[in-house]
Amino acid sequence: MKFTRAIVKTPCKAMTAGITSAELGMPDYHLALEQHQNYIKALQHCGLEVTILDADERFPDSTFVEDVALVTPHCAILTNPGATSRNQETITMAPILEDYFSHIEQISAKGTLDAGDIMCVGNHYYIGLSERTNFQGASQMIDILERYSMTGSTIKLDSMLHLKTGVNYLENNRILVTGEFIDKAELQQFEQIIVEDSEAYAANSVWINDFLITPAGFPQTKKQLQQKGFNLIEVDVSEFQKLDGGLSCLSLRF
Repeated sequence: MKFTRAIVKTPCKAMTAGITSAELGMPDYHLALEQHQNYIKALQHCGLEVTILDADERFPDSTFVEDVALVTPHCAILTNPGATSRNQETITMAPILEDYFSHIEQISAKGTLDAGDIMCVGNHYYIGLSERTNFQGASQMIDILERYSMTGSTIKLDSMLHLKTGVNYLENNRILVTGEFIDKAELQQFEQIIVEDSEAYAANSVWINDFLITPAGFPQTKKQLQQKGFNLIEVDVSEFQKLDGGLSCLSLRF
């Protein structure tokens, strides 16, 4: 897949009150802004035109734009985030997506779905059933995908927040994988690049146009990816890690 655009949203000051299960301390807002700028530069280095949305103090977690929409080659699908505090984020994203997509769909209650639970492999979309994404939401998503000649299937999560917290597709039938996803039957057809538990956060790396953006600070994973021949771009996202957010969470790419 060739990507040409990305949408990001500037972190708001209220991010320090964002949802988290991590025990890494409160994020530094000013450092987060700096890291976000470096993330944008990495996307641009991959050849993407980046649309930067203003911060929105109403929604502490809104910098994690990936969760509120799935963008596909045929349509954009607004989600219904599983965290109540994030439900209204889709309202602000809808008019943005209308500038790029002629077909926009939406997940409706009682279905819940975070797009961080969706991994695209070609024309197929793996959907994680998690605390944020329920069966009704996944079923609605699969129905929408099939209307546009795409397919979807589900993978049940046992402990991780999102599907892409622990597994990400790196093209050419390769996945970067850690934890509970290593032994998932649904993922055994892929060549697995296994991330050790001590560096599990690095499993959320993003392949874009023959580059691989990966979080800084994980030397074992970096060495392994270099040995595999990946063209790496390291970005420090420590302040977003404190909010359970990873590299993929910070943009919509299409």
